[in-house]
Amino acid sequence: MEFDYIIVGAGSAGCVLANRLTSDASNRVLLLEAGPENTALSLKMPAAVLSNLTSTKHNWAFQGEPEPELNGRRIQHDRGKVIGGSSSINGMVFIRGHALDYEGWRQAGCKGWGYADVLPYFKRMETYGGGADAYRGGTGPLYVHRADPKDPLTLAFLKAGEQAGYPATDDISGFGQEGFGVSDRTVFKGERWSTARAYLDPVRKRSNLTIKTQAHVQNLIFDGTKAVGVAYTDDTGIAQTVHVRKEIILSAGAVGSPHILMLSGIGPANHLQEMGIDVLHDLPGVGQNLNDHPDFVLKYKCKQPVSFWPKTKPLAKLAAGVQWLTTRSGIVASNLFEGLGCIRSGPGVEYPDLQLIISPIAVDDATWEPLQEHAFQIHVGLMRAHSRGKIELRSNKPSDPPRIMVNYLQDDRDRDIMRKGIRLVRNIVDQPAFSDLKGDEIFPGYDAQSDEDLDQALNAHATTQWHLSCTARMGAATDTGAVVDPSGRVHGLSGLRVVDASIMPFVTNGNTNAPTIMLAEKLSDDILGRASLPRLEVEVWRHPEYETCRR
Repeated sequence: MEFDYIIVGAGSAGCVLANRLTSDASNRVLLLEAGPENTALSLKMPAAVLSNLTSTKHNWAFQGEPEPELNGRRIQHDRGKVIGGSSSINGMVFIRGHALDYEGWRQAGCKGWGYADVLPYFKRMETYGGGADAYRGGTGPLYVHRADPKDPLTLAFLKAGEQAGYPATDDISGFGQEGFGVSDRTVFKGERWSTARAYLDPVRKRSNLTIKTQAHVQNLIFDGTKAVGVAYTDDTGIAQTVHVRKEIILSAGAVGSPHILMLSGIGPANHLQEMGIDVLHDLPGVGQNLNDHPDFVLKYKCKQPVSFWPKTKPLAKLAAGVQWLTTRSGIVASNLFEGLGCIRSGPGVEYPDLQLIISPIAVDDATWEPLQEHAFQIHVGLMRAHSRGKIELRSNKPSDPPRIMVNYLQDDRDRDIMRKGIRLVRNIVDQPAFSDLKGDEIFPGYDAQSDEDLDQALNAHATTQWHLSCTARMGAATDTGAVVDPSGRVHGLSGLRVVDASIMPFVTNGNTNAPTIMLAEKLSDDILGRASLPRLEVEVWRHPEYETCRR
């Protein structure tokens, strides 16, 4: 039971690493996953995303701590517990983030993580449905579908963005992110295309790859400061120990990776001692710097019978299911997020800090059941929150989930930007493109106009976009808050890396699945001792008058 590499977590990053590391036949690799195999039909159906999230079979469904600024509400943090991880249960929205996100990473002390450094890996990982060009890849394992919206609400949303004075962008992940454009999704031939499908399935038969599901890691094993093994319980509950010759790679996600580090005695010394854990290595940044994208939803009545609500009725659902089963087409092949806007909240903001995305159906916030009328909703996502949270141990028992405190809207600047986002959505739906479609505002309702009114709505209804990240952030050795170096190696230890969304210095400007896959692609070369792909210098659009203009 000895391997060259042990990868903990078969999620968005872990599946990539399993593929790339086993490409060298001399490497014997063990992939450990706490969840089951990804064989459920619901994991293949794009429109089944809500049913996957409301089930705990493939979802950790972590319950957050009471959020002080959200009326003490506990927010559920959905994370994949299955082969493919969150890429097997997420909303499939594919956004790379803005080029300036990565320039920010580089300036934060992460050498080799500028946009020109990461673009080659974004290209390597994808086959883009819109066609390869200077920005997009055409031969990668991850199929990315470019939406071609036909429904009147999405088309009105895109047109209204232009009417409101925003640019139209041909590719949110290409030359210009800012503006309104169609959404990309990780779907191929009508099926969800997770990293399990893209990266792991093609290499499962490699003799140098061993996959263990239902494997719950208890802690890492060290010889001094060198990581030498992993202790876990198998699918029968029996304790197992495996040893490593080269490296252990934590890819358990922004919740799981810091949790395992702290259970192993790596983290803030005072907190570990309070939990009764012997301190192996005092590393204050473990679990700190938690980033997320807060989300708020506005709902509107639809004056025309063009929403997707009738398609959620039992007979219509049955017909749509049969269509998908027989042809892999129709409404079930879509995630229903086909139009989005990336905009700046005001003058002086250098690049977009708000993401707006329309859904041609409105659902109840608590139950996620469709409203029983023709309606639509628009999500306001804050892309660069100033608030920071943390992940801490609940106890020293591996079976106890960690405490998750995001501190949503704790920083007044976040609250201010979210209020601006709500008002900007109202401006967009007041454009001529929506004149025959938009009815009354169901929520928060036009009576909610003042800052105080909007704050009350935010306190009661703001939630998460499920983009937890940055809890083991990259940085230089002199950075006391950094957990890993720009190669993912844990500071002060040997034989141990972290490769997942937890190592982002700060969250990217958009959904985090695509950047997480890129991280694993890039660091797989570093782990294998291969030279990085050549940098790609391309032009990226930025509003020439951003200092004085909002749009």
